[in-house]
Amino acid sequence: MYIFFKVMISAAVIGVVTEVARRFPAYGGIIAALPLVSLLSMIWLSVQGEKNAEISQFTFGVLTGFPATAALLFIVFICLKNSIPLAFSIILGVGGWGLFLLLQELITKQINAG
Repeated sequence: MYIFFKVMISAAVIGVVTEVARRFPAYGGIIAALPLVSLLSMIWLSVQGEKNAEISQFTFGVLTGFPATAALLFIVFICLKNSIPLAFSIILGVGGWGLFLLLQELITKQINAG
């Protein structure tokens, strides 16, 4: 029952954001840029009884993934601006996201090894 409740609340948030985006694209984009999934995840972790240390580690993971996510969004934006179909734009964005994470990991290992 608890999982159903989480899914319904999360789906409602996504539904509201997409409806705002449909009516007011710029405002929808601003709202979508909010870290809604991250915030919901932190709330669900807290409600489930996770300690602040675990939620802090989760938050650090989100921060670690943020640059790659920004790269994904930038790639999709550039693709769409150049009339590349959405599906292919997303594929390119996800590929760029993966490459960015890989490079980030390699650079981090080099810094830590040095």
